Amino acid sequence: MFTFQDDVEKTIEVLRAGGIILYPTDTVWGLGCDATNEKAVENIFRLKKRAENKSLIVLLADQRDLLQYVAALDLQVFDFLDQAKKPTTVIYQGAIGLAENVISPDGSAGIRVVQDPFCRHLLKRFRKPLVSTSANISGEPTPGRFQDISPQVKAGVDYVVQYRQDDHNIASPSAVVKWNEDGSVTIIRE
Repeated sequence: MFTFQDDVEKTIEVLRAGGIILYPTDTVWGLGCDATNEKAVENIFRLKKRAENKSLIVLLADQRDLLQYVAALDLQVFDFLDQAKKPTTVIYQGAIGLAENVISPDGSAGIRVVQDPFCRHLLKRFRKPLVSTSANISGEPTPGRFQDISPQVKAGVDYVVQYRQDDHNIASPSAVVKWNEDGSVTIIRE
């Protein structure tokens, strides 16, 4: 029988080889890859048929990981994240340590610290951030469940995670906010 651990091991193998995964996140199912591998990120843009000037989200396992990928991090963000009522992606200025095509031209990147057990375990074992973007072709509706993902997307990845494929709950995307230099927050998506 294929176990949670088997799924994590196979996923890490594919990520280390520069592949694309289809995986459950703390929000919707996502297309993912090593967020430090520029070629893998290019392949995500290609699969999604998405313009490369559109941003991708990066997932991290722990809040302290933000210190490695955001220069001059405003530590007040930790209080904000602790109070967030749903998964929240924060757009930070001064992104560092990520593939160039993950960082926006203005130097920012959208990063979310995940709570989902599979994602957290995967990220801790992989020891690198992951790209996460909804598992759909650009412009098509975001699938809320694994069953709603198009065959084209499923066929375009190197590995489909087994965990939570039979979950029938409809998921929604994360909230998105921009962390401003003065410590204020601009809501992009609730």
